[in-house]
Amino acid sequence: MVGNGSRAAIISDRRITGLSADVITELVAEVGPLWHERHQARLESRPRKRAIGAGAKHQLVFIDRLLATLVHLRHGATHDVLACWFGVDRSTITRAIGEVRPLLATRGCTITASVRLRTLAEVIDHLGASGQTGIIDGTEIRVRRPTVGRKDRKKFISGKNKQNAVKAMVLTDASGRLLFCSPAQPASCADITHARQMGLVKPGRRPGRGDPCRCRLPGPGAQTGGRVVTPPHRKFKKNPPEWYEEIHERQRKAHSSRRIRVEHGIAHLKNWRALARHLGRREHMSDTLQAIAGLLSHQQAATREAGQTQ
Repeated sequence: MVGNGSRAAIISDRRITGLSADVITELVAEVGPLWHERHQARLESRPRKRAIGAGAKHQLVFIDRLLATLVHLRHGATHDVLACWFGVDRSTITRAIGEVRPLLATRGCTITASVRLRTLAEVIDHLGASGQTGIIDGTEIRVRRPTVGRKDRKKFISGKNKQNAVKAMVLTDASGRLLFCSPAQPASCADITHARQMGLVKPGRRPGRGDPCRCRLPGPGAQTGGRVVTPPHRKFKKNPPEWYEEIHERQRKAHSSRRIRVEHGIAHLKNWRALARHLGRREHMSDTLQAIAGLLSHQQAATREAGQTQ
């Protein structure tokens, strides 16, 4: 267990956790009761119950468990290093991160103090109500190669990067504010398939003539009224006419200038070292992605509100 001085130093220095002290305080107030509730439910579910207050006491209080999880996500620190830092056993850190990370993943992306988006349907409704434009793009994260003889060993191989990876869809608004991050899928899954699984695209649905965005993925422009922007479709792949090449290049540049916002959002996500290259279990990637997306959006919202009040 770290001392009060070390804990205060971790909280006060944003470089350690990636979050300001105010955001960490809000996390403790929000996630702490949920963790205690789950812990008590786990104790009560045991066939052999102890008296209230009996049994071993926690060597790692909740705030230290939260800080250890934040440092692990931000810097990719191994459990051994965190165990030495917090003065506990490695298994304690592993158990603490395994308990706190799913709670962070269910928080969703914070827009304001009163608005939080957890599903893609909520994001689409928010974009429609506010009249904003959503920009979606996929990103890949390298993971460890499955062991020899494991079933579906090749499904994590990316056809794009020729490496073992998982894929996620990231959605931001036109200003680059993070709105949604999908669960992880094996990198062999195509973008269009992933979009269909998310419900963003209906199979066989194609944009109509009146849609403001002609897109490569069939459906998003029509289904969401053009609020979700995808790359322009290239009709002629070989020997295009000069007039078409000029039009397509102009559309591509116009789209690229808007799409760069979601690229910035993905870059901010991968500033958290746990997403630069994931060395842990692939089964935890969805929780890791959505936990980091929720933490990053919370910090972005807090920074924006602080700037508006000044």
